[in-house]
Amino acid sequence: MLSDPTTHFVRRLRDRDPAAWFELWENFGPVLRSQLARWGRGRIGPETAQDLSQETLTALADAIGRHDPSRGARFSTWLLAIARHTLSGEIDRRMAQKRGRGRRSLSLEEETAGASSEPGPDARYEQQVFEAKVAAALRAAERAVGFQDFAVYRARVFEGKSGREVGEGLALSEATVSRRLSGVRERIRSRLAEMFVKYSFSDEERDELLRKGLDPNPTKGDDAAFDAVLAEVYHSMQSTGTAQALPPARRAGTPPAPGRKIARVVRSLLSRPTPPPREETLP
Repeated sequence: MLSDPTTHFVRRLRDRDPAAWFELWENFGPVLRSQLARWGRGRIGPETAQDLSQETLTALADAIGRHDPSRGARFSTWLLAIARHTLSGEIDRRMAQKRGRGRRSLSLEEETAGASSEPGPDARYEQQVFEAKVAAALRAAERAVGFQDFAVYRARVFEGKSGREVGEGLALSEATVSRRLSGVRERIRSRLAEMFVKYSFSDEERDELLRKGLDPNPTKGDDAAFDAVLAEVYHSMQSTGTAQALPPARRAGTPPAPGRKIARVVRSLLSRPTPPPREETLP
């Protein structure tokens, strides 16, 4: 059964809420771009992968009015099916240009309808989606707590500095560093729980935090273990570049502006007529 945050976010997408679309792109655009490049196996360049990832967003906009997330496919599988459809269309177009003819491609509805029955995405892709959700939670926590407080957590946990070093660098007492560290940690836990509920279509996806050691409802004494796991995930994101990790430190309350290309894509898709509603209704 879908959670309220999930159904609310899907409704926002169906209603063509620009903030929801920018959010989806900011959080999962890099994952789609990476997966499309892998599938392309050298047949498509970085700019084409970027364009196709944006076309995936457009295809998603066309399909969202007919999509029923309660049918069983994972959120990650649903995104992947739409990206696969977009890439298949590009490959078919190129083959048709070479041969002067082409074969019929599956419709988007046919591609996504089989998402729950196809073999699941590979471990690398699923890890990228997991990291993208974590990165989204970190960005949300950074915006919520403010520049200096998040800088304390960043330096203490992600950069491995001692409380004394952090205090000296930010002109804070060690007691203040400890207090702010605790406050940011709790905010991160809260945002992690929110993101993994919002971007999940199944209980398996929602329980992933617990399986990976990032319990949003810990028992006393689990703080060090939580920080260690989160730091490991953070450094994995930074080293692979396959998920959009935190940007360089910036002033609080200033979320990154979307790129010009994706801004044009979103404006274009939002100007289209809303697709007719499905017969099914969200629970």
